[in-house]
Amino acid sequence: MGRWRTSLFLSRFAIDSFTRRTHVFRPNFISRRLNSPLNPDPSLSSLIPSANFVGFRAFSSFPTATRPIFDLANYEEEQKYAEGLFLHDEDDDELGKISVKAIFLCTSVDLKSLQVEISSHFVPPTSRSTNHITLRFCNFNSDHMDMGVEENPSSHSYMVVFQYGSAVLFNVEDHEIESYLDIIRRHASGLLLETRKDDYVVKENPLLMEEMQGGPDYIVLRNFDIDSIRTISSVLGQSIALEYFVSQVDGMVEEFTYINRVMEKTGTFTMDRKKLFQLVGKANSNLADVILRVGIFDRSEIAWREAKYAQIYEYLREEYEVTQRFGNLDYKLKFVEHNIHFLQEALQNRKSDLLEWCIIVLLSIENVIGIYEIIQETNIVAMI
Repeated sequence: MGRWRTSLFLSRFAIDSFTRRTHVFRPNFISRRLNSPLNPDPSLSSLIPSANFVGFRAFSSFPTATRPIFDLANYEEEQKYAEGLFLHDEDDDELGKISVKAIFLCTSVDLKSLQVEISSHFVPPTSRSTNHITLRFCNFNSDHMDMGVEENPSSHSYMVVFQYGSAVLFNVEDHEIESYLDIIRRHASGLLLETRKDDYVVKENPLLMEEMQGGPDYIVLRNFDIDSIRTISSVLGQSIALEYFVSQVDGMVEEFTYINRVMEKTGTFTMDRKKLFQLVGKANSNLADVILRVGIFDRSEIAWREAKYAQIYEYLREEYEVTQRFGNLDYKLKFVEHNIHFLQEALQNRKSDLLEWCIIVLLSIENVIGIYEIIQETNIVAMI
């Protein structure tokens, strides 16, 4: 019995000594990011278990209530610590986000001269596509260096520039956008008075079971690399360019709608032939640019090569409804084409009527002249 009491006494002594300092929950992923411990100035004695027999209740073999594991006296301090863990977890989620900004600022970019100017930032292509170039800019800061973050695509800023005027920026702050766009403007033509912008978010999660996972206005990738950047840029660049061309066609639709309403009220229209030909050229050039220069039906070579990039490519095209939006654009262009054909016929008929009246007037003049000559000849014969 004495041996049993001695072992029970020692076990309770050990439990009470160690659990007083070690009950705080600290996950493994916090240990490498926590800047300061719960106790800001721990003394050496507080870190070493102390054999303070005075703090123990008297030992007895009778069953009694055991000492609680959690110290209720420090509950508020522990609650603040738990909230801090939650905030750190949210920070981890924020660090995994990479902002993406798609911008359409002009109708043409000289990629060769742009590459020559900033050749040190040029990223060699992984496909034979020549309608874009990829530029990489170093984006390390002291925080990343202190945390020991390895060099990866999310540690840099990237800019993918397309020949048709779109630019897609990765990991670029809002106040830095204009400085990047100024580089493009020096090699651009057909600059727009107002640029078009669209925001997106890419998240990287190496623990993701699948290659990718979509969400509202974001996509989660298991591996974020340079080919992922090019694949995402190809869809976002086409989408923002398509938005610009749709707005151009919408302007033409509104103009023809106004003409039709005037014709409904007055029975005629005042458009001249030159203006009509300008609209014809604008409609045809918009359709050609969308199909040929933007390459709305050209599949990414990277997506052809690997299935994981094909999955990203198809998901983003469906997310941005690229095919449906082009179908709407084509429908509007057919409406414009129908109106142009009608107005061309109306102008042609108007011109034909004018020519007919001119012929009638000329014939009338000729008849008057003929009659005058006959009268003159008659007078001369009568005088003889």
